[in-house]
Amino acid sequence: MELHGLHGQVLSRIGESLAAEEIRAGEVLRLEDVQDRYGVSRTVAREAVRVLESKRVVTSRPRVGITVRPMNEWNLYDPQVIRWRLASPFRSAQLRELAELRAAVEPSAAALAAMGASADARTSLVALAQAMAGVARDDIQGFIAADLAFHRALLNASGNGMFAQLSEVTEELLVARRDLPLMPDHVDADAVRRHLEVAEAVAEGRPEAAAQCVRVIVDAAHLEVEQLLGGGGHCALGGG
Repeated sequence: MELHGLHGQVLSRIGESLAAEEIRAGEVLRLEDVQDRYGVSRTVAREAVRVLESKRVVTSRPRVGITVRPMNEWNLYDPQVIRWRLASPFRSAQLRELAELRAAVEPSAAALAAMGASADARTSLVALAQAMAGVARDDIQGFIAADLAFHRALLNASGNGMFAQLSEVTEELLVARRDLPLMPDHVDADAVRRHLEVAEAVAEGRPEAAAQCVRVIVDAAHLEVEQLLGGGGHCALGGG
């Protein structure tokens, strides 16, 4: 659940404060504290707390107040929670967790797609890889959009509904490159080739090859993020 307008702005401010540990786990707030801290009405504060409860970030009990839960109890798969963590001083940990999640899931998804995807899904995946190949070398935004579409289709093609629902989560790693100062200079032709290889392996029903090709992609993306976080300078955009 996400709020928009003023409610959404307030929710983001609170969520980012919690992710930054400006308000720590176990700390108890009153609704009045939220009003005062963020300069909002009681109605807005109450609605923000309700959404935080739905994400398991806080608990709210009569005569106790609003208690911040430990982060390992939050719904860490919620895309908004991921964005709050990416906006915090601990974004490196969140980026690494996302990369590790993708490395665990996407090779298996590719293998399943190669074994059981429909003809339409296989054709669509090849078309999406070809669309990536058609993106100009300096069109970073266009490449990221094409990359998102490719990996979403790959997870859907696996036929595993739980994998498919992880697409929003794993996409946050790709989106982070656009929204955070982690943007390399240009698209890497090798990355485009690797995505075409995945699509071809899936289309031809070669599960081991599909899984290995995806493993190379996610490992390269993980390494790229580590280099950028470590101040390694600019590099080609390898996709993810």
